Amino acid sequence: MTTPQIQWYPGHIAKAERQLIDQLKKVDLVLEVRDARIPLATRHPQLAQWAAGKERVLVLNRMDMIPSSLQRSWTGWFHQQEESPLFTNANQGGGVDSVAQAARGVGDRINQRRRDRGMLPRPVRAVVLGFPNVGKSALINRLLQRRVVDSARRPGVTRQLRWVRISKELELLDAPGVLPSKLTNQEAALRLAICDDIGEAAYDNQRIAAALVDLLKDLGDHIPSGIEGLRSRYGLSPDDMTGESYLVALAESRHSGDVERTAREMLTDFRKGNLGAIPLELPPSKPN
Repeated sequence: MTTPQIQWYPGHIAKAERQLIDQLKKVDLVLEVRDARIPLATRHPQLAQWAAGKERVLVLNRMDMIPSSLQRSWTGWFHQQEESPLFTNANQGGGVDSVAQAARGVGDRINQRRRDRGMLPRPVRAVVLGFPNVGKSALINRLLQRRVVDSARRPGVTRQLRWVRISKELELLDAPGVLPSKLTNQEAALRLAICDDIGEAAYDNQRIAAALVDLLKDLGDHIPSGIEGLRSRYGLSPDDMTGESYLVALAESRHSGDVERTAREMLTDFRKGNLGAIPLELPPSKPN
């Protein structure tokens, strides 16, 4: 039996994307936000085209959910790609000052060019872009130092484009999460589902929880904290089991065989960091 593919492209995203392409004409700076646990899976294939000719700052959010050693590894890998990522924890404010500083630097360069042409300075116009639920609205609230846009740990909260005045130097366009209309890389789609960076309607919880266990086992040699997180949290080792059999065994020991409840619990524990700081991607061994 063929496993159904993970696909999610709701109407509000399609509509917002059409509006976004028009609004991008007014934008000077693109703040691209990705999930630090899966920085490759949350790379939108069309963003480079949308941001062509504009300044861009790459933000890897949820830095608290990966080891600091991996932050250094990703920084080195992205430098090989001629990119300089900024790591943030937007919910707590960590690293947000560096994003604000980078935006001010872009504004300074833009307004110096305007002065050179005899024009008055103006606020830099930036857009915050990324997949659903990677922390865009939380980042905007931290930049503003007050809550002005809705933010929650689930995809699809932001549904409309909205300009927000940060200061006299910076205006931000808060946009809904953007997704490719078709997710051709299903391994990446699994990671999106595990991290809750895609709508829940796109996947089956039991399948995704089992995939999480299998993925943690595959990454075990490089990220032993994943397997250890399962052992310490649930008192059950997955060493000799598939992800599916582990989920069934865990359901028997914790919830009288209720596999769906167990799957939801495991995914929630991972997403909240209750299993530890566990990434699901490592820098490729060779530059892309």
